Amino acid sequence: MFTNDVITIKDKRSINIIFALSAAVILFATIQNKMPPGIIGAIGVMTVVGYILNVLGNKTPIVSQFFGGGAIVIIFGSSYIFHSGIIPHETASTITTFVKGGGFLSFFIASLVTGSILGMDTNVLKKAALKYIPVILGGVVCAFLFAGLVGSVLGEGFFDSVMLIALPIMGGGMGAGAVPLVEIMSGNSSMSAEMLMSKMVPALAIGNAIAIVMAGLLDKLGKFYPSLTGNGKLMRSAGEAQSEDEEKPEQPISINILGIGALLAITMYFVGTMLSSVINMHTYALMIIFVALVKVMGFIPRELEKAAHGWYQFVVDNLTPALLVGIGVAYTDLNQIIASLNLVYFLMVFATVLGAIIGTAIVGRLMGFHPIEAALTAGLCMANMGGTGDVAVLAASKRMELMPFAQISSRIGGAFMLILATLILEMLK
Repeated sequence: MFTNDVITIKDKRSINIIFALSAAVILFATIQNKMPPGIIGAIGVMTVVGYILNVLGNKTPIVSQFFGGGAIVIIFGSSYIFHSGIIPHETASTITTFVKGGGFLSFFIASLVTGSILGMDTNVLKKAALKYIPVILGGVVCAFLFAGLVGSVLGEGFFDSVMLIALPIMGGGMGAGAVPLVEIMSGNSSMSAEMLMSKMVPALAIGNAIAIVMAGLLDKLGKFYPSLTGNGKLMRSAGEAQSEDEEKPEQPISINILGIGALLAITMYFVGTMLSSVINMHTYALMIIFVALVKVMGFIPRELEKAAHGWYQFVVDNLTPALLVGIGVAYTDLNQIIASLNLVYFLMVFATVLGAIIGTAIVGRLMGFHPIEAALTAGLCMANMGGTGDVAVLAASKRMELMPFAQISSRIGGAFMLILATLILEMLK
């Protein structure tokens, strides 16, 4: 947990003991129904439970390799723990109120969107808009088409298969994909947030597993057909250096400016909120568009961009397990999820991932990319569970040097899915 070389082994042991005692106190108070009300109680129990389940998920071999690791264990595990009677019902109610009504979810998403986009290299962002985005679109179209056709044949309906299976799978993971999608769709459809989340979460888990397996198979395909791969180089142009798109390492930011990064994220959310009162689109979608425009035009000084990105990293590293507990408690119905796990569901998820591979490979070839590298980055890194899924997919395909493009898929591609969902729902009104 602690990697600071200045801290001695004895100090590390003492710190771990303090953390263990803190967790014991919080869990004992929670079980005894003595948890403090409001944010202090909710954050305390969510952090402890999230950390424990995250460790368990990341240490379980098959789960960590193919099913999203700690993230999936936190969501399913916390849903079971808090709704099975192990934890008092009042605790689940406090967490639900905090996550839904307390603004914790909006705060997390604002921090993630603002920091991730502002933290990207501007040149990479511009190049993505010119050539890479069309490849992503090709994968999305084929993924939607494959999922819709399979869903129609199996009696699930074209529209429902696309909106409830393909869209969340291609939406950039849990925190930046399924969660805001549920927020967008729950207010514009007849389904509740709980029903939507229970449909989408299994699709993410199964889709992530399939994406990782398919990445390994694509690596083997490249060995059989060398003309399909650049062995880690995305562009077919021999004269273009791959390193041009890689971000240069920067010095770590001071902890003193993290607050500025938080304020910047909150400000961007305010902008999205105000724009949504004028433009008939969801706050998240408008915030994403505004942040991307600000980044490309260079209106924000680099130091402030680093502050926003540093705050994003702090939130992701420290609050993600707590948020996932909130998702498990407030949005995940295990009974509905279990009812969704059948052969028909699996086939629709598989069709979505397969469509993403085929679509990006074809369009990528037309745009001057190697088909296998295009399928890995613009296809499978759209279909996996965000950042951790990107690492797993590229590790399975032995192409970690493609990480900048994988991040574009997870960040910009996932953001595009939110905008697309908003537009579709507005058109259907």
